[in-house]
Amino acid sequence: MARRSQRKAESRKTKQWFKVISPEMFGLAHVGETVAYDPERVVGRVVETTLGDLTKNFSKQNTKLKFKIDKVAGDSAYTKFMGHEMTSDYVRSLVKRRTSRIDAIADVITTDGFQVRVKPSCFTVKRARANQVKSIREISKRIVIEKGNGLDLNHLIQDVVLGKLSMDIYKESKMVYPLRRVEVRKTEIMGEPGIISPPSVPAPETIDTS
Repeated sequence: MARRSQRKAESRKTKQWFKVISPEMFGLAHVGETVAYDPERVVGRVVETTLGDLTKNFSKQNTKLKFKIDKVAGDSAYTKFMGHEMTSDYVRSLVKRRTSRIDAIADVITTDGFQVRVKPSCFTVKRARANQVKSIREISKRIVIEKGNGLDLNHLIQDVVLGKLSMDIYKESKMVYPLRRVEVRKTEIMGEPGIISPPSVPAPETIDTS
């Protein structure tokens, strides 16, 4: 009965539209809209968009962004960054026959206290040997940790989505074995300042295609 009464009370309210605003690192851009009877119902909702839609650069449609609404002011719903991910179609297009895909996972803590899990992938020109795979994976992890631990969250994510972190990995890893491309395929916010999650990093697999 209580739920039914609550639904009836809400039905008498007028729905309100809220403009969803991207985090400051993405220029406080208008991402979309969401509707609710009560502003408190908006907080906690997760919104997905693409970097292409956000920047109007449609060559970036393969990068998905995830934001979470954490504050409402007036008719604007402000968000925080939760992570990004390359589309599966795009990642599959980078895997060629008789080449190696080398995945790595590294957790970093930014200078402003965010714990971020970063997942880079290197794609070789030809199939690499086991010792070369191991070296490239270690280089990828080291560079992510060194760079990530020395940047705040805004600058780290900018380096990821703009390709700077991928280029840093590429420049050093190609000395071990020729690479065709490097992408940071995914990032996740694992903990916020004062709320750090314990690390649990599974061992990545190397995928060879033949």
